[in-house]
Formats: sequence, C-alpha cells, structure tokens
Amino acid sequence: MSQPYHSSPPPPFGHAILPFFLFDPNYVNLNHGSYGSCPRPVRDACIELGDQIESCPDLWLRLKYQPKLVAARQQLASLIGVKDVDEVVLVPNASHGINTVMRNFLWNEGDVIIICNTTYNSISRTAAYLSDIPPHPSVSQFSILFPTSHAEVSAAWRKHLASVRASAGPNAKIVAVIDGLISNPGCLLPWEDMTAACREQDVWSIIDAAHTIGQQVDINLDEVKPDFWISNCHKWLFAKRSVAVMYVPKRNQHIVTSSFPTAHSYISPKDRKEGEYNFVDQYEWNGTIDWVPYLTVPDALAFRSWLGGEHKINDYCHKLAMEGGKKLAEILGTRVMDPDGEFTAAMVNVQLPIPPNYAYAEMDMMFKEKLLVKRNMFGAQYYHNSLWWTRCSAQVFNDLSDFEKFGKALKEVCFEIVEELNKTKGMQQIIRS
Repeated sequence: MSQPYHSSPPPPFGHAILPFFLFDPNYVNLNHGSYGSCPRPVRDACIELGDQIESCPDLWLRLKYQPKLVAARQQLASLIGVKDVDEVVLVPNASHGINTVMRNFLWNEGDVIIICNTTYNSISRTAAYLSDIPPHPSVSQFSILFPTSHAEVSAAWRKHLASVRASAGPNAKIVAVIDGLISNPGCLLPWEDMTAACREQDVWSIIDAAHTIGQQVDINLDEVKPDFWISNCHKWLFAKRSVAVMYVPKRNQHIVTSSFPTAHSYISPKDRKEGEYNFVDQYEWNGTIDWVPYLTVPDALAFRSWLGGEHKINDYCHKLAMEGGKKLAEILGTRVMDPDGEFTAAMVNVQLPIPPNYAYAEMDMMFKEKLLVKRNMFGAQYYHNSLWWTRCSAQVFNDLSDFEKFGKALKEVCFEIVEELNKTKGMQQIIRS
C-alpha cells in the first residue's frame, strides 16, 4: 500500500476490505478458521521486522527481541483478562501449548484424562499416547451430539465428571480437555461453566481455545479461572502464522516445570527456591525460531483496532455467519445446526444434502479437489452424528454473496460426489458378487 493504512478511516466491512489481504482475487474464502488470513499491514510489518533482524542477527536475537516479546505478551494478557503478564507466554500453536501442559503432568496409575468426541484429533491422539505409555492413565470420552443446547451440555458434563470422580476415587488426578470453540462442528461451548464444574469435582481444566481469541469478546481469565488456557493468535486475531498465547496462572506453574523443548534456563525442581518456577524465562528462549510472528502480534492488534475493535469485528462476523448459514441452508435445501445462534460465534454449520450414514474415507479428498482445485473456493466439510456438514467462517472481508456462490457450488459438488461414489461402490459390489 502506498501510504500507511491508518492515515484514513477503514472501508465498510465486506469485499471493500479484500484489498487489505493477499487473496487470489477469484478465491472465495469461507475457511478463515483453519489457518487464519494475514492482513497486508501485518505482512508488511513482518517483512520490515524480518529485514531488521537479518541486518544484525546477533544484536536482535541476543538483545533486542525481548522487549518486543514482553510488549506482545502484555497486550495479549490485557485482551484475555489477565492482570499478571507473567502468567502469559507465547508458543508456536495451540496443539504445541496443550502438549506442553499435558506432558508436564506427573501421571500415576489410576489417573484419568477426559476428552470429548469433538476434541481436535491431534489432542485426542496426545491423550491416547499418554495412556499408551507408563503409568497408563486412562482416557474417558464425553460425547456431545449436535443439535443440542448449552444447558444440556453443561448438565451432561457435570454428570460425566461426577461419574469419573466416583469411579477413579478421591485421590486420582483427573485432567479434562475442554474446547472453547470446537473445531468441527464450529461451535462455541459453555466452557466457562464447564470450567466451574471441573473445580466442583477437583478436576484440572485445560481449555483448548484454538479458535477463541479474536472470535469471542470480553474474555476474563482472571475471573473464569481455568487451570490452563491456550489460543492461536494466527487464526482469528490476524497475526502471522504461527503463534499462540498460553495462560498458566502462577498457582499452576509448578505443574509446567519445563517448556517444550526444554530451555537452557530450565531449573530442576529440586534446585529451585520455594516459590521459584522460572516459568516465563523458559519461553524467552528454548531454541532458535523465527520470532517475527510473535513480535508482530501488536501489529495485528493495531490493525483490528483501526477496523473498529473487537466488538465491531465480532458483531459483523456473527451477524454474517447467521445470515450466511440461513442462505446456505436455503440453497442446499437442508438446515442450520444452530438456528438460534447459541453455539455460533463466527463459524456457522450447515447440513449437506448427502444421505444419512453415507460416509466413505475418500469423500474428504473429493471435497478438497472439487472445491479448491476445480472451483477455487473452500469451506470445511466434516461428518458428525451420522450426517455431513459444512463449517463456514465469516470474516470482515466476506459478505452474503460469498455464501450464495459457495452454496450453489457446494450443492453441485455434493451431487457429484454421491453420484460418483454410487457408481464406484455399486461396481465394486457387482465385482464382489
């Protein structure tokens, strides 16, 4: 851009915002949630900072990066309602942060890890891995089947926690992984109440908030008091890929004794003074990385402020998600998973016109090839509760016409997939018979 973007007011939300991003002009992006989208001003700040670092790597990586890192942590701490900046550090992504926490617990035989059927796959696999190695904590799965309601989820969650505690006994360590916003379906859970329920049963709470920051406003972790909370900044906050914020309150920093990988500043617990955890120090250097995504988080926040701030952004995205979901359902001849919006932030879930219980492994790749390669557009597809759904992300650069265009193409794609699979599977059945 020829002049600083903030020298003039922002254009109205919708396609007028597209010049501030780097998309192929013909690409219809309804999948911002998966990887995020870096605005041009943030990309420009990354290039400028990267050039400065390369001008004298020793100066930057030994002395100059740390004040900028502290500034980024301070701004993020304020955004998520944490007064003590030394309870907030930055990590590469949410999966990395959650693994750091889960692998730092000292597990004992009889301990339990609680996940959900909707837990992000790499995190459920982390729980499985920890269960596979000594001392083999068990894994308990809580099921959420949509459509449902917040009240039903909270009630069932309390019942599940009580059952696990009764079975495991009063002395067992129980650690629950809770989605703030589920990846698929893209639904906002009552994670604050689910966190409170964990405290009632003396259960540790790890909030997988990968999609939360930038998509949920007025977060106050000092008030909600989760035990651990990790959120990606490169998804909904417009930061450069990849960086996440990890919240570990001081009351729990004795649990996370080591960063991952272990830092040169690690101090063995047996050598620490009482109350000394050197938590933050371990995340200021645990190996050479590209610091640019971390140090330009303030540039992403400045861009969001120029756009109008968190509430204006989220109000637009939520409204568009609701209207876009309704339009998609109308075009597809199906339904919105959450018509009242209780679970909807900026991602909307709409049923696809595919028969129930119609699930083949190759369908995922078929969707990707037909939408991305052949039609230059994308929204996520997934299988849940015996049905196929699409999860579409509404962002400030989208408008309702994107949902209309995507809906018409998606209807064609669903028809093609079912027709092609029916022929293939029918031919296979003939061959077998």
